[in-house]
Amino acid sequence: MKAVLTIILLVLSNTFMTLAWYGHLKFGEWKWFNKLGFISIVLISWGIALFEYFFQVPANRIGYKENGGLFR
Repeated sequence: MKAVLTIILLVLSNTFMTLAWYGHLKFGEWKWFNKLGFISIVLISWGIALFEYFFQVPANRIGYKENGGLFR
């Protein structure tokens, strides 16, 4: 069960990171984003990336072998 939970959390984490880092390249195509400056877009991307950490940190703790998980 810990292995499945770890994998699910890591998939969610990767989804948010992909959205944050590659999605910001598409932000310029959205009309309301055209009014924002570079700093605003960077902050939005980092805000999205914050959710990546909400899933990644628990996944690493749950899955780590020394904490009773199955992964190193």
